[in-house]
Amino acid sequence: MAVRNVNTTLPNFTGQHVNPDLAIERQNPSFNVERLTNILDGGVENTQTRRRVDAWLQSDPEFSRENQYFQTQNETYAAAVRQSFHLAKKRNEMKWAEDGPEMACCYRALGPVLALNSHPIFLKCILDLGTDEQIAKWVPMAEKCYIVGAYAQTELGHGTHLRGLETTATFDVATQEFILNTPTLSAMKWWPADLGRTSTHAAVFAQLYLEGKCYGIHPFLVQIRSLRDHSPAPGVIVGDIGPKMNCDNVDNGFLMLKNVRVPRENMLAKYFQVLPDGQYKKQGAEKITYLPMTVTRVHILQHEVVPNLMKACTIAIRYSAVRRQSELKPGDPEAKILDYQTQQQKLLPQLATAYAFHFVCNYLKEIFDGDYIETKEGKCGLVPELHALISGIKAIATDNSSSGVEVCRKACGGHGYSLLSGLPSLYTKMVASCTYEGENTVLLLQTARFLIKYFGIAKKGQPVPPTVAYLSSKRFGKCQAQEKNDFLNPDVYTDAYQQRAFRMLQSAAIKFQSLIHLGTAEHEAWNRCSVQLVWAAMAHSHYIVVEQFVKVLQRYEEEVAIHRILKHLCDLFALHGMLLNMGDFMQDGYLSTKQTAMVTESYLDLLPVIRRDAVPLVDAFDFSDGNLNSALGSYDGRVYERLYEWAKNHTDEVFWQVEEFI
Repeated sequence: MAVRNVNTTLPNFTGQHVNPDLAIERQNPSFNVERLTNILDGGVENTQTRRRVDAWLQSDPEFSRENQYFQTQNETYAAAVRQSFHLAKKRNEMKWAEDGPEMACCYRALGPVLALNSHPIFLKCILDLGTDEQIAKWVPMAEKCYIVGAYAQTELGHGTHLRGLETTATFDVATQEFILNTPTLSAMKWWPADLGRTSTHAAVFAQLYLEGKCYGIHPFLVQIRSLRDHSPAPGVIVGDIGPKMNCDNVDNGFLMLKNVRVPRENMLAKYFQVLPDGQYKKQGAEKITYLPMTVTRVHILQHEVVPNLMKACTIAIRYSAVRRQSELKPGDPEAKILDYQTQQQKLLPQLATAYAFHFVCNYLKEIFDGDYIETKEGKCGLVPELHALISGIKAIATDNSSSGVEVCRKACGGHGYSLLSGLPSLYTKMVASCTYEGENTVLLLQTARFLIKYFGIAKKGQPVPPTVAYLSSKRFGKCQAQEKNDFLNPDVYTDAYQQRAFRMLQSAAIKFQSLIHLGTAEHEAWNRCSVQLVWAAMAHSHYIVVEQFVKVLQRYEEEVAIHRILKHLCDLFALHGMLLNMGDFMQDGYLSTKQTAMVTESYLDLLPVIRRDAVPLVDAFDFSDGNLNSALGSYDGRVYERLYEWAKNHTDEVFWQVEEFI
């Protein structure tokens, strides 16, 4: 039975002036929208906290985004810095923890327009890799923004391959200092956020040298600008790298160091120390150095990537419910474009993908939080599995989400090309995420290396980590589906994804081992198998997402309406992935030609079912109009009025400026 649930608690609800076409969409959702919002937030209290924080953000004129799309690059950057410091001041006044729920809400709402994006990573780096003494010294200054930090890892010539970094740090026993240098042009730090104009300090990753011997990458706290006049420190050459595809709010920078000296105490030394006599003392595993980057990838997925896809779906689906175009039936009024199957096939899989990645991010956060304490204590046995899992999910989530935002943009026709739609800026920010904090192909190969290792271990009958338990399966048969509705059974499509991941990894592993058996050097064999290895890592990661979505369904079996709508989304996500990769599922005869036709039928049957709840499903994301900043995606659906108002206001401003000039 349908549940009447017009959500009057939404921050945009006015009770009037809502476009009638959009109001109709909200009249009889099949589920309780508020309940789904609470589930997405992780509980009623979290929803209340988020709305309270969002109401404050919307009421503070400092966070207004009214003129965002009409600003120059310098104006955008200046506004971002101003807002970031204003937020930091508020955080300190309210005693909000940097990693607390209130700040998470702020980043969800303001992430695309804030500066100081690297500063939290700088803080996290100190907290994770610093001693108690270093934390006590540096963290209070950073939390109050007395100093602003950058995370200076990436170089002009090296990014994801950390072992290839060229910046050096040589210990001088006589002065008890490290001497940092940029020995080549390619060793110049390039791309770190906040480095170009803002930061006073940086966590610089450099190769440690003791008496001519290299001990690998270590982090050093380096002051790069004066705290009096913000001028570069002695030996420091620093600046902005210049225009980018987007992200004008971020001052990505370059940094060159010429014999810059820092005290011995400035090497973050929780796990590695250089003693006063120059002796190297190791107190943990080298892998621990990668922990801040792992944290960062989870943060990016939770607070940037998935919310941006959700925003794009909200904008495109609300717009599609009020945009009318052509006739479905001759002589009838023009139809909502959301009623066209082709529009549903564009947008609804993106909606299902947003839900799928939201839930897998919750899973990543849960296991990361569970493993984090052990890892910080120096127990690094869990790090390889965690790294492989997060690397693979980061790669497919950013790839699929960026392409999904572009699908949403194109689905809005010509208006989607306008910056005022909010979609172009979402897209250009999203595509950057496919590269920063780990280039996706490199990350997939890192996941593949983990998979190859445990494929061999499983083959020997030895225990393997939980995320690759399926590698111990003795044999996969053929798909047992007899009719199209069988493909709406989670067990059926989960088995299909598991079989696909196993077969693709097995194929890559067999080729890799056969090349080595023939005398090919391991590195050459790896390169010759790398395309298949990437495919295998993608298939494994895709399987994990499907598996976790299915597990979410099991939690809500008692809530019939919620379970039903989430299952529709899970089914659509799984079947969409099967259609896009049908060759993988057919290659060894796992699916027959007849069964592929069943997959297609079941997939198309789901579209009108989910379409009926499409607007309530994006309403459940609960973005305020201020968060979306879109003329097409506002809660009231006044698309044409808002497009005209925004354009006219700016035109009037320009007109008066021109008239004054004349």
